[in-house]
Amino acid sequence: MNNYLIVASIIFCIGALGVIVRKNLIVVFMSLELMFNAANLGFVAVSNRLNLISGDIFVIFVIVVAAAEAAIALGIAIAFYREKGTVDIDKANELKN
Repeated sequence: MNNYLIVASIIFCIGALGVIVRKNLIVVFMSLELMFNAANLGFVAVSNRLNLISGDIFVIFVIVVAAAEAAIALGIAIAFYREKGTVDIDKANELKN
């Protein structure tokens, strides 16, 4: 189980670094998905070790939330690109009226 949790924490840190450092909206959303998947890996590892079904059920809920986030994020990215012609997050400040 320790190996799975180490891999999950590494993947989560890579995702968090991508959210903090990157300025491309699509890359930021992909980094968020990495963080969701790292959390799922941790949930599955712990639930498998403790023989619990609740961790697996929680993973299904996280997958549903990630799918909804991806759909909404794609809509935001498309609207942002149509408005500004770029997906650079620095241009988001110009959307204030």
